[in-house]
Amino acid sequence: MNSNKRIFVLYTGGTIGMCRSEEGLCPDTALVGKALQPFSDGLDFDWHVCEPLIDSSAVSLENWQNWLSVLAEKIPEYDGVIVLHGTDTLAYTANILALALQGLDKPVVLTGSQWPFDEPDSDAPLNLATAVAALNLAGLREVVIAFNGKIYPAVGSCKVSTEDAAGFDNPHFGASGCWSAEQGWTALNIRPSEKTGGGLQVLPLDARAKVVCYTLVPGFSAQAVSDGLKTTDADAAVLQSYGHGNAPADEKFIQAVRRFTANGGLLLNISQVKKGCAAAVYAQGSALRQAGVVNGGKANLETAAALLTLAVSGKWNTVKLYEKLVNLGLA
Repeated sequence: MNSNKRIFVLYTGGTIGMCRSEEGLCPDTALVGKALQPFSDGLDFDWHVCEPLIDSSAVSLENWQNWLSVLAEKIPEYDGVIVLHGTDTLAYTANILALALQGLDKPVVLTGSQWPFDEPDSDAPLNLATAVAALNLAGLREVVIAFNGKIYPAVGSCKVSTEDAAGFDNPHFGASGCWSAEQGWTALNIRPSEKTGGGLQVLPLDARAKVVCYTLVPGFSAQAVSDGLKTTDADAAVLQSYGHGNAPADEKFIQAVRRFTANGGLLLNISQVKKGCAAAVYAQGSALRQAGVVNGGKANLETAAALLTLAVSGKWNTVKLYEKLVNLGLA
């Protein structure tokens, strides 16, 4: 009887499997099978190759919707999942999966690479080895990113570099563990499972959900955000404000925010600071709070965008949105 663990591999595209063409690097299927062959002792990998493979900068809500549908079907049949993904939007996808896949009882590990698998000195082999090692970690029952010998909880993670192998970080929550071929796992900090025994449930994702992001900078941006909020047909918006969630107390800006939220729009206020927390600390931010904005606490852009996409899809109100932030340890 085969006692090997069965691992489902969702290959979406990305640099890790790209080959060179006259136009530049483009997605390719040459990676399939061979990339995980060195780890086949004790593990059986079943590949699902998305059609078409994409550069992750082209990811759409339809992609996320399709991938969630595939994973909802396959997760109960396997002992773990690896998602191979381009790095540009990997953290966004990781957040969508972490927030939408409720009741996970096994690891879902996302990885990719800064350089293609077949390139000299590629980081892909280390990232794949780290991802596979995570599949065997006792107690890991969540969505994580495996990169450069570390795993990070999906919520709060972001891409921090295009220049070197240390491409990802999680400023608030840090790494859940470090791995090397010589030492195995060290510095483990795996959170207790939140599984309640209800089985896997997948939150709905509406591919028509309209979420936008506005970033404040000194000068004209308050007016630009005001104009944007007046004319947008977005269902929800992320506002990247200053420090602890502060913004100009400009009356036209506040009026535009109040009009957007009064018409049912969700506006989630987050800090521009990598390790920032949007909270009721300074009086400067009180006008925003009174205008119906929800403070996102420790949520970063990737988490905020994923959360609002699911909020619009599920028709959440501001109370439910804030409850989700609290439950995630963000507020």
